Amino acid sequence: MCNDVTEAEDALWLSRRQFGAAGASAAVLASLPGCGVAQETAGALAVKGRAVTVTTPDGKVDAWFYTPESGKHPAVIMWPDIAGLREAYKTMAARLASAGYAVLVVNHYYRGAVAPVLDSLVAWRTPEGQAKLKPLIAGITPAGTMSDAKAFVTWLDGQSEVDTAKRIGTCGYCMGGPYTVRTAAAVPARVGAAASFHGAGLVGDGPDSPVNLLARTNAGFLIAIAQNDDAGAPNDKAALAAAAKAAGRPAEIEVYPAQHGWCTIDAPIYDKVQADKAWGRMLALYAANL
Repeated sequence: MCNDVTEAEDALWLSRRQFGAAGASAAVLASLPGCGVAQETAGALAVKGRAVTVTTPDGKVDAWFYTPESGKHPAVIMWPDIAGLREAYKTMAARLASAGYAVLVVNHYYRGAVAPVLDSLVAWRTPEGQAKLKPLIAGITPAGTMSDAKAFVTWLDGQSEVDTAKRIGTCGYCMGGPYTVRTAAAVPARVGAAASFHGAGLVGDGPDSPVNLLARTNAGFLIAIAQNDDAGAPNDKAALAAAAKAAGRPAEIEVYPAQHGWCTIDAPIYDKVQADKAWGRMLALYAANL
């Protein structure tokens, strides 16, 4: 998850990339605008989207649902990063829909607030942003995420745009990364692919740690790790690979030469080249498993 360590590392790395100088502070990082959306590939489908509400045992989730304009398509549940559902993730969901998927992008903070709580990832790095989000983060539990995932799958299976003969995919960013594994474990009969991008907290000792849930899934996995996250927890990739092998689950686990947050389009650390590579690997994962 984004924290003081990763933010400071990102600021230093970004300052070197942008300006060729070391020693930048987090204030420099926060002052830079997010990067633009990657260009779409030829043949992208026209997309429609609408605001939707999904009922869970804990309340009503505000979300957005993007699909190609016609036909039925495999569904995908998209979990945003720590700053939550906002325009950047609506844009990313629409892009994924243009590749032929029915995408539900959710407000995982719904228990305490309607989205958007913040309008950008940069806002999380401010004292005001952290004051808003920390109580909401505390309200999310592994059990709650799995309960939410079951509700999302049920809702998706009731939509006319969803091809229920196909399995469901999921993708998550930063704190949403582990939610993808929990989604796959919550509904193993329906969820066939999970992609985690710079995911946080994937490896732990508890029975509800994602690394210990892989055996409860029936999915293929893409786990794309930031280089600074790997530097801070260098054994995690091996633990994930060992757990996937023991569970008999296919898993592509790779450390990318990019910083934590590199796949989110409004992140100052966004890296188009590496984000496009990760995006392509996600599409390959879905093509093989959904």
